[in-house]
Amino acid sequence: MEAAVQNNWQVTARSVGNIKDVQEFRRIIEEMDRRQEKRYLIDCEVERINTILEQVVILGKHSRGYHYMLANLGFTDILLERVMNGGANITGFQIVNNENPMVQQFIQRWVRLDEREFPEAKNAPLKYTSALTHDAILVIAEAFRYLRRQRVDVSRRGSAGDCLANPAVPWSQGIDIERALKMVQVQGMTGNIQFDTYGRRTNYTIDVYEMKVTGSRKAGYWNEYERFVPFSDQQISNDSASSENRTIVVTTILESPYVMYKKNHEQLEGNERYEGYCVDLAYEIAKHVRIKYKLSIVGDGKYGARDPETKIWNGMVGELVYGRADIAVAPLTITLVREEVIDFSKPFMSLGISIMIKKPQKSKPGVFSFLDPLAYEIWMCIVFAYIGVSVVLFLVSRFSPYEWHLEDNNEEPRDPQSPPDPPNEFGIFNSLWFSLGAFMQQGCDISPRFVSMSYPVPLCILWP
Repeated sequence: MEAAVQNNWQVTARSVGNIKDVQEFRRIIEEMDRRQEKRYLIDCEVERINTILEQVVILGKHSRGYHYMLANLGFTDILLERVMNGGANITGFQIVNNENPMVQQFIQRWVRLDEREFPEAKNAPLKYTSALTHDAILVIAEAFRYLRRQRVDVSRRGSAGDCLANPAVPWSQGIDIERALKMVQVQGMTGNIQFDTYGRRTNYTIDVYEMKVTGSRKAGYWNEYERFVPFSDQQISNDSASSENRTIVVTTILESPYVMYKKNHEQLEGNERYEGYCVDLAYEIAKHVRIKYKLSIVGDGKYGARDPETKIWNGMVGELVYGRADIAVAPLTITLVREEVIDFSKPFMSLGISIMIKKPQKSKPGVFSFLDPLAYEIWMCIVFAYIGVSVVLFLVSRFSPYEWHLEDNNEEPRDPQSPPDPPNEFGIFNSLWFSLGAFMQQGCDISPRFVSMSYPVPLCILWP
């Protein structure tokens, strides 16, 4: 936590009260996943860690990109096989060094125990809690030997104190035992054992392990003086090794015309057995970057999909996720699910997939094509407005005295006994013609003579 504060890391802590509540573990994992958290620090005992990792596998959160740090001193006691198959990176700590001669001697004696008295001796491996118990008894025995050499008698019976006394009254022999325990310095199954003046263990070493898809390996060690010390071969890992000094494994799939067997492939060896577009592409890439490669046909003959129950990838994607191959050169489709676990290069081929429709045929314009810009309802309203305005003009011209006038016609003889008929130019046809001219914004040979507001009103109705 001190390092987190110094580096401004954001740490979210979650506590689980009931270790048997599997749903609580699942709820916490799902909550962290919604927050896009990929790094977890799990601080609990081995039994709880196994339960949590089981839920991690069920939820599929053990793929590449996730990193779990197990704050436990028994890394080899944890069941990591299923998590390892997913591709997640796991870091843990181990306090028991199996290369320690004392540990090897203990294991040999443990295996030789009588099966009738100890039936699980051969089947149960040595756990770090058992090693700590062994060392605790060793420390107590060494402390009593020290007291015996100092001729301090702790076996005599004194006045027993009250355990519930307030304030607490220390046992007189307890001070001598405490001083003797702090003086102990022995080599146990967990390494060097000694204590400081506060009774805390000091000057000990913890091995740091990491597990990837290729298995577990010792990454370095930690002590209170040097802190974390990585091994020299840590810099030469499978992820960053020089490609010039090793052969790149290229996984592919038999698919014509990309990868095919040659007709005489039985007589050939290595990459010479194959031909096709992807084979030539891999050859040109290797020639350009100067690397050695080996074509490997995927065993199950699949491109790559994730099992919905086990969350394990198969096909070429699985070969990449689990580290069995370095590169895949094949007609592999880029999908969102695959991009979550592997990286794709730029596509080397476009399939040209598109949506096809029937080419529309040009139709000849009809007689009433000019009506298409407006709906039929609008055209009907225009016609009714045109007729209505014309009728109104006709009626107004009949009632207005200004439209009635006499015409002098000298060519035709008129009966002097009969009065002349005053003509009216705004008959029904002239009204229709005048309304049509107003609608088309064109001139007209006739115009109304009345000067009242009756004439502008119908035209305003026609042209609002």
